[in-house]
Amino acid sequence: MAQKGDQLDQETFCCSICLEVLKDPVTIPCGHSYCKKCINNYWNGEEQKKSPSCPQCRNTFKKKPKLVKNTMLAALVEELKKTGLQAAPADHCYAGPEDVAWDFRSGRKLKAIIIIIIISICVVCLAYYCQKHLQDNICPRHGEVMNMFCRTDQKSICYRCSVDEHKGHDTVSVVAERTERQREMEVRRQQIQQEIQDREKDVKLLQQEVEAINQSADKTVEDSEEIFTELISLLQKRSSEVKQQIRSQQETEVRRVRELEEKLQQEITDLKRRDAEMKQLSDTEDHNQFLHNYPSLSPLSESTHSSSISIRPLTHSSSISIRPLRYFQDVTAAVSEVRGRLQDILRDTWTNVSLTITEVDVLLPQPEPKSRAGFLKYSCEITLDPNTVNRWLLLSEENRKVTGIDQHQSYSDHPDRFTKWSQVLSSESLTGRHYWEVEKTAGGVVVAVSYKNISRSGRESGFGLNDKSWSLDFLSDRYGFWYNNIKTSISGPPSSRIGVYLDHRAGVLSFYSVSGTMTLLHRVQTTFTQPLHAGVWVFGYGASAEFCKLR
Repeated sequence: MAQKGDQLDQETFCCSICLEVLKDPVTIPCGHSYCKKCINNYWNGEEQKKSPSCPQCRNTFKKKPKLVKNTMLAALVEELKKTGLQAAPADHCYAGPEDVAWDFRSGRKLKAIIIIIIISICVVCLAYYCQKHLQDNICPRHGEVMNMFCRTDQKSICYRCSVDEHKGHDTVSVVAERTERQREMEVRRQQIQQEIQDREKDVKLLQQEVEAINQSADKTVEDSEEIFTELISLLQKRSSEVKQQIRSQQETEVRRVRELEEKLQQEITDLKRRDAEMKQLSDTEDHNQFLHNYPSLSPLSESTHSSSISIRPLTHSSSISIRPLRYFQDVTAAVSEVRGRLQDILRDTWTNVSLTITEVDVLLPQPEPKSRAGFLKYSCEITLDPNTVNRWLLLSEENRKVTGIDQHQSYSDHPDRFTKWSQVLSSESLTGRHYWEVEKTAGGVVVAVSYKNISRSGRESGFGLNDKSWSLDFLSDRYGFWYNNIKTSISGPPSSRIGVYLDHRAGVLSFYSVSGTMTLLHRVQTTFTQPLHAGVWVFGYGASAEFCKLR
């Protein structure tokens, strides 16, 4: 036995590389210990540089492990060196009453200081059991290693516990329990890692979304500024032209008036001169002299210019007056008219711009709901726009219901009003995710979504007969989907209620038959370039449809 114990000591405390007693012992992650210099030299070899491994178990590592001195093993080696490995008495290896016991093959009890080396590797610190972890793995009641696990009580136990207070419980070895829990943990780790990858993809999508928003906004601002600059330049150019025309006309008119004024002044001078001659002759006392000089007076000639002046009385005593120059007032009126038209255009255009600039939906793409309760989370209230309703339709129920009538309604003229087909659009502009339901109470009905700039007259103004609207008609026994004047026949359970789901950002439009359950009738995957409006088209007198209140 002494020889066998010596052999055990020799194998335990020797480096398997240099085959000598360990010097500066270190432990690698697989649990084997070597001289620090030996294992470093081994790993520095050409074959070990790329993929270091353990010389004994051949376990490989992704990179060279960091070597940590095994202080307890080093202290033990030093202690044994003092007495000599071969000279260690056999009794020195066995435990006394105060030592921790361990049953070995011989049934004898070895001291805990030897057990540290012989037993196994600590699963916590990946080294030989340190004092702390050894103490944690000793049963406080029986003083034996807790190498079993009670699943009933969810705690580690020793063998004596399993046949004592844990008798009849579901017990396994700690290795088996660790293996199973490790397997469960690996599955959970894979799930977590997959979630991490999904979140990282979502973060990347959001980053791309932010970049796209910034680029789009910058480009739009740049384009808008360029357009408004052109408009301002055009207005300035027109203002300059009008100013130039006014000044040119002003110069012409002033010159004409000045010429008339000069001629009139000349006539006044001539008239004053003749008046003075006549006065002088009139004051002559000699009658013969008067008669002799009278024929020499120049005849009074008529004015050749005053007749060209437009005469208009200013007062009752005035003999003539000059026509007010209204030419420039007419220009002012014309410019004012242009201003009014431009204001109307800018106001309407701004309304369209405001409708187009909607809240940016940066939410990550969401799957389509699977139940009606899921759809109802996106429910919205739809009201119909009286300015779009055809004159053969009547709105009711707070503009949620539309009915075909046989009497032409006297709705006011409006550019948004449908004139060809008995249709109407919603007041609400729809972006983001929305869900609504339409109940058919009579006749044939078409449920649709449409851009606001759809035509309002002509055959192509019908929902689904153009590339600006998507529609589903549901009669008593059949369905049909229409887009760009192309029909797709659809089969589905008959129902008086249709559910419509819209995910504007994802480009998804789905129609459902709603009764006891929801049945998908048709799904559209496209790219919407403008906000959408809900629409409905009813066929004939008495046909009606109502947008349901879902909240």
